[in-house]
Amino acid sequence: MATGQKNANKPTPTEIVEPKGKLGILIPGMGAVATTFVAGVEAVRKGIAAPIGSLTQMGTIRLGKRTDGRSPKIKDFVPLANLDDLVFGGWDIFEDNMYEAARKAGVLEKELLEQIKPFLSSIKPMKAVFDKNYVKKLDGPNVKTGKNKMELAEQVREDIRNFKKTHKLDRVVMIWCGSTETFITPHEVHQTVKNFEKGLLENDENIAPSMVYAYAALQEGVGYANGAPNLTTDIPAMHELSRRNNAPICGKDYKTGQTLMKTILAPGFKARMLGLNGWFSTNILGNRDGEVLDDPGSFKTKEESKLSVLEHILQPELYPELYGNICHKVRINYYPPRGDNKEGWDNIDIFGWLGYPMQIKVDFLCRDSILAAPIVLDVVLFMDLAQRTSELKGIGIQEWLSFYFKSPMTAPGLYPEHDLFIQLIKLKNTLRHLKGEELITHLGLEYYD
Repeated sequence: MATGQKNANKPTPTEIVEPKGKLGILIPGMGAVATTFVAGVEAVRKGIAAPIGSLTQMGTIRLGKRTDGRSPKIKDFVPLANLDDLVFGGWDIFEDNMYEAARKAGVLEKELLEQIKPFLSSIKPMKAVFDKNYVKKLDGPNVKTGKNKMELAEQVREDIRNFKKTHKLDRVVMIWCGSTETFITPHEVHQTVKNFEKGLLENDENIAPSMVYAYAALQEGVGYANGAPNLTTDIPAMHELSRRNNAPICGKDYKTGQTLMKTILAPGFKARMLGLNGWFSTNILGNRDGEVLDDPGSFKTKEESKLSVLEHILQPELYPELYGNICHKVRINYYPPRGDNKEGWDNIDIFGWLGYPMQIKVDFLCRDSILAAPIVLDVVLFMDLAQRTSELKGIGIQEWLSFYFKSPMTAPGLYPEHDLFIQLIKLKNTLRHLKGEELITHLGLEYYD
């Protein structure tokens, strides 16, 4: 290939504003995931731990040909905020500061927490927007009051402005680390911003607390990432608000334990054209998430998120003989003795050549918040990048961040890509595109000219 032709195919770099000043991270829900994330960032900043699991901190990105030998770290390739520039705040229905909340969550060892106790103790939750109808298994005293949901949203907006002013922040990102809300479907109130604002004033029961946070963030031009399977930003009103105010959105539901395994294994079965008769998944966990999911309404929300993965990866409509009749079951059981150390069992019934059956058993003894914390870090840093990038900030949904979520958001009418490896290619090619580097197709024919 001639040099001129090669350069002609190279994209033009996108305008990206440098990450000057401090970046605020606002978190609705300061429980196990949030405290593990914040404590982990501080431990890394103090040099007492490594950011294992974080693509932004440890991952590399190949540029050009394999023979070029260019593979910088992602954080050195695109202008991400520095960990030293992150400032944390948030809301919770409990009054515990982050040190107290982390001790109660029981994820991190006391020895580690004591080394960062002053820092964690300084982060105290603001009063939260809460509706027990949406999370029936929890209740707490640190809750906002107002005559309607619009007033609550205005209080959250004021919280955002005060947080930014107090800490002299240049930019803010909001990421949901709260509980799974009860299952709801889109209604008329969700269709336009006008309808949604009317619903806020009228206390419409179909507006969940997470939607109040998202509305407040987007109105303030703050990007919102949805870490739970809640409906929240999967509605036209939020899409409209996101684009209007150049406030990116992404989600939903962090891809941590059992679903992470599914997005690794299922693409392998499909790649080898191995059939699947059934996949039975069950979980035990004893943290606050497990307690919340003990409620049938909240479990329904989580179940919908988990069940969609296999269908989208395996495409039964294209391969009816292999995947047209799958029995897919998911169970979650609240078991307090296990705490945050979740255990996920999978029984997978596959079949191969001439239809002969085989079985695979997976027993994943994982730590939910340990797997989620680096996802939170990567998502907030990439969302901040999107807010500073001319090509990304006004498009609304950041599909290129699908890599991190069980139920990736996409443009209306577009099916989501669940294959973990395709998602990673999508993410890295987006970064290459933004910086004017050639996209990598892995075709490889140029080495054999």
